[in-house]
Amino acid sequence: MENYIARNILDVRGRITAAAKRAGRDASEITLIAVSKTKPVETIEAAYSEGERVFGENRVQELLEKYRVLPQDISWHMIGHLQTNKVRQVIDKAVLIHSLDNLRLAAAILEEAGKKDIICNVLLEVNIAGEESKFGLPACEVEKFAAQMAVFDRIRVLGLMTVAPFTEKPEENRKYFRQMKRLAVDISRKNIDNVSMEVLSMGMTGDYEIAVEEGATMVRVGTGIFGERDYH
Repeated sequence: MENYIARNILDVRGRITAAAKRAGRDASEITLIAVSKTKPVETIEAAYSEGERVFGENRVQELLEKYRVLPQDISWHMIGHLQTNKVRQVIDKAVLIHSLDNLRLAAAILEEAGKKDIICNVLLEVNIAGEESKFGLPACEVEKFAAQMAVFDRIRVLGLMTVAPFTEKPEENRKYFRQMKRLAVDISRKNIDNVSMEVLSMGMTGDYEIAVEEGATMVRVGTGIFGERDYH
């Protein structure tokens, strides 16, 4: 198992480096998040042994179970939809929550961060293609929502996240990644309290190279590292 994971990690990192070079960027600007949802602990340990320290989970329960048994120097990212009643469980375990998209969730994060006396780092999730099946703020509402974060003193908005449409032709998502970059630049110019735009989390196994070319600072790769998922 370790062999194919080692090969895959090497391949993904090589592709990230090549994409960054094409865009005149330094590959060190880009964080690879190994998406380990549905994968057993042993598989994550194999990636860990190859130097991976940043992992992403979609479900709170799964993140908690893995957090308890895996090395403490792992940075866990909550990349899935987060329900308000699960905030308390994950707020001090995840280094970054990628999926803030409504004020009710922001209020829950603020309350729980206050109880634990911590600052919570988040990304605003953007439904950049306006897909009905996906969570996230419509692109036209992101700037207004970001401005509202100025009074949430225990939340730090570090940037934006999107899940681009699934497509057989990754090039089709370039326009969405470009829109995300423009949106981040526009918001950063507003100098909103508690809001920076240093992080752009976009690009998955099928399209992360294009995302890097268009400015991604985090890419979320699961299948490209671990192979197809077993949801049973």
